[in-house]
Amino acid sequence: MKLRVNGRIFDVAADPATPLLWILREQLGLTGTKYGCDSGQCGACSIHLNGNLVRACQVTLATIKPGDRIATIEGLSPSVAHPVQKAWDALNVPQCGYCQSGQIMAAVALLKQSPEPTDADIDAFMTNVCRCGTYGRIRAAIKQAAAEIASRNTRSKRG
Repeated sequence: MKLRVNGRIFDVAADPATPLLWILREQLGLTGTKYGCDSGQCGACSIHLNGNLVRACQVTLATIKPGDRIATIEGLSPSVAHPVQKAWDALNVPQCGYCQSGQIMAAVALLKQSPEPTDADIDAFMTNVCRCGTYGRIRAAIKQAAAEIASRNTRSKRG
């Protein structure tokens, strides 16, 4: 089967019941997507499928269709220049860092859906678990990234 991941096409072979998480990590070597709970609850394995946030541990190879677009943390910005990544770094969000790629992918999805999220929007959307409890910094980073994205959009409209 062919998968489009981060804009590249990969040939993969696995049982159709195999979770996409294991294809990404073991066959494609994209280990930024983390294994956490295996039940879709923690969000460590969050990725984008056709622009939508999904838990890779809950998506099987059988559910992927030709032409589907899969994006992992490795494909978000190879130079780590995405506004969410920059805000994460500037505000020193991660402690252990284990959940952070999933948190970042969720934050990017949130900002696509809600470019100026309130605290309530962030709390409702960001269901990923952070065992270190950096939720306050996560919220601040999302707001900082939202402001940078809004500023970029304003500059591009002028220019």
